[in-house]
Amino acid sequence: MKSNSKSPYQKLMLRILHNLQGLSVILAVITAFWTYNTYDGRWGKIAFLPDWKEIEGIHGTFGLWVLLILPIFIIYSIHKQAQKLIQKDSLDKLKLINKPIWWYSLHRLVNTFSIFALIFAVFSGKMMDEKWLPQGELNHYWYYLHLISLIIVVLAIAFHVLIIAKIGSFSFLLSIFKLDFREDENPKYWPNKIKSLPENYREIMINEWTKTPAYLKISEIVLIFTIILAWVISWLK
Repeated sequence: MKSNSKSPYQKLMLRILHNLQGLSVILAVITAFWTYNTYDGRWGKIAFLPDWKEIEGIHGTFGLWVLLILPIFIIYSIHKQAQKLIQKDSLDKLKLINKPIWWYSLHRLVNTFSIFALIFAVFSGKMMDEKWLPQGELNHYWYYLHLISLIIVVLAIAFHVLIIAKIGSFSFLLSIFKLDFREDENPKYWPNKIKSLPENYREIMINEWTKTPAYLKISEIVLIFTIILAWVISWLK
């Protein structure tokens, strides 16, 4: 499907990863609240929402989706969408309050913060034991941290959407859901690109690593290492 050059355009791979990740996060957040509503509810609950014992397992499934997509999303964002993440001068630009560059810098900051918020959520979730809540064990600090992380994720999503609406337009906001794509992004070329990866792997890695700013390299290492650590600790438990 060809792209309309007059309307805002987001790269096809960004849309695929962003929407898969976004949908997984939203479903994880909804089922997380339902889990809290079923097993806890100390800070308020929705009375008409029925208690559903199986909801914790469903939340865990959506959380797993987030965890599986997240490393791919991080790598793609850092290497192909770095202009949408925090820049070296972003903090300086935040001093120019209410000017256009201030909003763009805030947008980049929120995007970056959102990724770290997701890491916090999936790591704290992985540290939990699925038996805690059914057994009424509600005072584990990893449970509290996971609740806090989910609140932070909700706030990050809200700011993400609001700032995009501010710096762009309604059509720009909706462009992430469009189905059209440019010819050079046509999925029919993907098999050949995948086949060429093994022979060009070293060159691609060196090129991507060389052009990536140091602060993003460090961020990428920390984020990916945290995901691996979550899996390892969970497995050891």
